[in-house]
Amino acid sequence: MNEVPDENDLIYDQYGIDLVGLIRYLYEKLLGGNWDSISDLFGLLWNIYSVVAIILSLLFFVGFIYAKIRYEEWNKAEQDALREDERKWELRHGDAVPKGGKWATIQNHLKDSNPNSWKIAIIEADIYLDEVLTNAGYTGATIGEKLKSANPSSFTTVQDAWNAHKIRNEVAHVGGDFILTRRIAQEALTQYERVFRELGAL
Repeated sequence: MNEVPDENDLIYDQYGIDLVGLIRYLYEKLLGGNWDSISDLFGLLWNIYSVVAIILSLLFFVGFIYAKIRYEEWNKAEQDALREDERKWELRHGDAVPKGGKWATIQNHLKDSNPNSWKIAIIEADIYLDEVLTNAGYTGATIGEKLKSANPSSFTTVQDAWNAHKIRNEVAHVGGDFILTRRIAQEALTQYERVFRELGAL
């Protein structure tokens, strides 16, 4: 005969003990509390938590958008400053191209103690690379496309070109997050130089 459980019985379901029922029993019998009132309190606290969580989420989202916009503005300002430094350098030294032509001019940037001059050296070397690849018969809209069309067996320094071009991309697109040291700049120019010598540009 099945008995109907009363309020003092612990109810088990097919997965185990009824934890809510156990907590309610302990709260009401041992602490003398009113379960309905505490349920209402938990419901109120949950509603407050939900509202606060939504507000904080919106604030974090707005903060993220603001930070992204400010970062892009800062990165653009840095690139503009780099171009301005390049323009000033050209105004100071443009009339006196040293022996060796364009490559010697690029190398002279590295002698400067200003890291922006090192960045200019990398960017100008990459522009020269594009010109040299075109003159060597490599086709493509970008340096990357021209290098992809190269045959490593006949263009032995193609990996040097890729490595140096990667540094240029870090300088041009990553901005202040990429720390360009004189050593890194010198290594990149050395790689550019090997490419230029193989292709007969030096």
